[in-house]
Amino acid sequence: MSGNRAFRVAATGARLVTGVAVAAACVVGVAAAVHAPWPTVSHEPAQEQVTPLPGDSVLVCNGDVRALGRDSSAPLDMRSAAGPSLTVGGTAGDPGTEGLAAPDLADGGEVSVLTGAVEGRTAPLIAGAESFTLAADDLAGYAAAPCTVPRLESWLVGGAVGTGSEDIVVLTNAAEVPSTVTLTVYGESRGGRTVIVPARSQTALPLTAIAAGNEAPVVKVSATGAPVRAVLQSSLVRVLDPAGADLQEAVPGPQQNLVITGVQTFSANGDEGDMTVLRLLSPGAHAMVQVRVRSEGTTPTTDEFRVPLDPDVPAQVALSGLEPGRYTVEIEAEAPVVAAVRQQDGFGRDTDFAWVTPAPQIDAEVAFAVPTGPSPRLQLANTTEEDATVTLEPIGGGESQEITVPAGQTAGIDVTARDTYLLRVTGEVHAAVTFTAPGALAVLPVPPSPGVEKSITVYP
Repeated sequence: MSGNRAFRVAATGARLVTGVAVAAACVVGVAAAVHAPWPTVSHEPAQEQVTPLPGDSVLVCNGDVRALGRDSSAPLDMRSAAGPSLTVGGTAGDPGTEGLAAPDLADGGEVSVLTGAVEGRTAPLIAGAESFTLAADDLAGYAAAPCTVPRLESWLVGGAVGTGSEDIVVLTNAAEVPSTVTLTVYGESRGGRTVIVPARSQTALPLTAIAAGNEAPVVKVSATGAPVRAVLQSSLVRVLDPAGADLQEAVPGPQQNLVITGVQTFSANGDEGDMTVLRLLSPGAHAMVQVRVRSEGTTPTTDEFRVPLDPDVPAQVALSGLEPGRYTVEIEAEAPVVAAVRQQDGFGRDTDFAWVTPAPQIDAEVAFAVPTGPSPRLQLANTTEEDATVTLEPIGGGESQEITVPAGQTAGIDVTARDTYLLRVTGEVHAAVTFTAPGALAVLPVPPSPGVEKSITVYP
């Protein structure tokens, strides 16, 4: 064998050995890579916490109490029964006030709209509330309502169309364009009506015009074009005696967890099963509802029960067996529901009733107004597992008050009529202002203040 040929054979053998070694190394490397952690590429999306610029704070009031049937020749015509006593205030001074027309109300005054103008990048906190004392042959009692924000959807949970009841749905449009409002009635007999509310005006219609034949109607108010403020005015006559009046604020919509505070029970000689009644509705779904009733105080007594609800059918439950006192009603439902409690202090002349709607959760500073009325009191419910401390500061000046509401309890503190307050809280509470005297009842849940913008996360 020549030297060149021997060299080629040796070189070929070396290449084969090297190739085998490289192949083996690749196999070992791949096997190791399968079990070794691979490098990852991650990318956190860009995001920014942004607080939107606030707009002017705007609240819409209700205006005059309306009376039906005072003109026998036109029994459906409405006349003004009483003008409001209005209490307003704000952190930047009293809000601006302008009036809206109520063309369907004979002899009626204007409806107040409150505006707190933005200064710089800050919207002031504003509050307003109205009250009425009625003492006529067809209307008697005390009624009060806060001035609130209009909505595209809201629900009227109370009301009646039986003998002696004269309930009126009041719709107010403070916008510059008309609003088309659809009223949908839930009950044994479904019904509805579409109403055009012109720009910057108020209109109303009797509840019997849309809910006749329903023992416990609930009305959904849906607006397009512009939001409206919906209020249910209720009054009752027993035999020939007026037996109370009320203004019920619409609630925003169904929820699974509701807290109704400011409920009171009274002793009476009549059927006490009708004195305090809970009304419930589950729109579009079956729902089992857990109801817990707690008395005010450091050692609350509790009544607890369950209520099955059929879809779209209102149900009423008498809260009988409760001792006279102050209570908070907590509701937990399997599906979103709306609810309200009707309370009354007796039967016949010189008595009154009030519908109590859920009180929103408060976890930030809010302003609220206390209108003219008897024995005003702020009731505070803490349904959490931690104590909450509430500070009340009169907006017009005066000494602050502080109250601690223990976890799972309800407490109260006296407030002053015709005053406005700032409420600050560490923790979470639900609040309502109650008014109580013989023949005079009202409950005003404390709503969140308009104009408070919360930060949002923006993803570019």
